[in-house]
Parts: sequence; C-alpha cells; structure tokens
Amino acid sequence: MFEGYEELNTQDVEWMQEVIRTLLAQTFLPERKYDKKYGRMMPDRMYDFCDRHLEFLTEYFAVAGIKLCQDTELGIIYLEGADGIGEKLPKLATIYLLLLKLIYDEKMAAVSSVNVITTFGELNGKAGEFRLIKGPSSMTEIKRAFAILKKYQMVEFLDVFDEQLENTRIMIYPCINLVLMREDVNGLLGSFSDEVKDNEVDGQENLEWSSEETLSENDMTDEESDLEPEEMNVDEEGETEDGTDESGI
Repeated sequence: MFEGYEELNTQDVEWMQEVIRTLLAQTFLPERKYDKKYGRMMPDRMYDFCDRHLEFLTEYFAVAGIKLCQDTELGIIYLEGADGIGEKLPKLATIYLLLLKLIYDEKMAAVSSVNVITTFGELNGKAGEFRLIKGPSSMTEIKRAFAILKKYQMVEFLDVFDEQLENTRIMIYPCINLVLMREDVNGLLGSFSDEVKDNEVDGQENLEWSSEETLSENDMTDEESDLEPEEMNVDEEGETEDGTDESGI
C-alpha cells in the first residue's frame, strides 16, 4: 500500500479513484476551465485535488511506467508515456488540432491569459488559407472531430454548437501546447496541403480519361491521420451515433 493512502477518508478515496480514471481517459487536467453556468473560467476541482496529492499519484502511475507531470506556468497536470492506450485521431480532428495550435500561437502575444478564444469561422478561414479540406464536411464529422478534441481538454465551446457555426466561439486550452510544437505544426500543415493538391491533380486526370469517375467529397475526412501525439491517448468512447459525446457538443 502506498504511503498516505490509508490516511484518506472515504470521500478522498472516491476522489482519488475518479482523478486516476479521468487522467487515464483524457490525459490532461487544466487548472482552470470554462464554466457555462457562470459564464467564466473557474478553478477545476480535480486539478486542485491532484495538486494536493501529487506525490502519491506520481508514485501510483510510476508503477505502470507512466510519468505524471505538472506544468505550473500553463496550469496543467498531465500524463506522459501512456503509449498504446488510445487510437489514432480522425483526419478532420488532426487538421483542426493543427489549425487551433496555429491560431493559439498567433493570439498568445495579444492576450494575458493562457487561454485563447477563436471562432469556427476563423478556424474555417485558416483551413481555406492552407487548402486543407477538400469540400464541405458533414455536421456529423465536425461534431465527431470536436468531441475528441474537447474530451482531451484541447477546446471548450462557449456557445451552442449547431448549424450556425461561423460565429460559434471556441476556447483553446493551453493543453494544446503540450501536444504540438510550432515547428511540428508547420511541417504537418505542409504535408496536408501537398496531399490535397495531389488529390486535385489526380482528380483532374481522372476526369480527362473517364467521365464516369468522380471524387468523393469525404475523401479527406474519411481517412485516419498518421499523427499520434505522444501525450494524447485518443479513445473515442463517449460518442453517440450522431457523432456527439455525452457532454452534448
């Protein structure tokens, strides 16, 4: 038995179990999160509990070869080395993640908070600028992509997420800094842009020799990405058949 565990009361034991499950499920615990009820950032109780019992939790995860880390500047507690637990990101989620990181870096110079707010319209504008998405994505695909990013504490929606997307505000949490470096983003954006251009050229050649050959609008979004961030253990549990997660994105 780990030192100090027997001293925990029943409520703390339950909290400890919940924190461990949450970290294994979502990898990151931000210090502050947006609370829709109060319409502002609020301290996260799980982060506070984890911070108070950091030594115990560090020893606990170490047994499984997992490192528990804390970035006090960004206000994040997270896991490292938990390989093989999750799955790959869908391509649309990967593209959104790259663009959100780009927007985050661009806006950080102008804000005093570690959290950045953007809109879905601005995100789509970036996608068009880099020519990353060929054709419109379905609402199901969009919701599925954001459900995963929200689960792993990359984003939070400040408005109702529906068909009126352009003005929907999205808060980008600083956890995104621990998943991608700026140089990684630039390289991956370039590879995706090249892939779209190649697909467009292939499609034009196909049209020239056969009028019956057509390109699917979902060629980009149906494939899965090869991006496997070290810290992000992607597990798509919690999604419903329509692509939303239990939190109701």
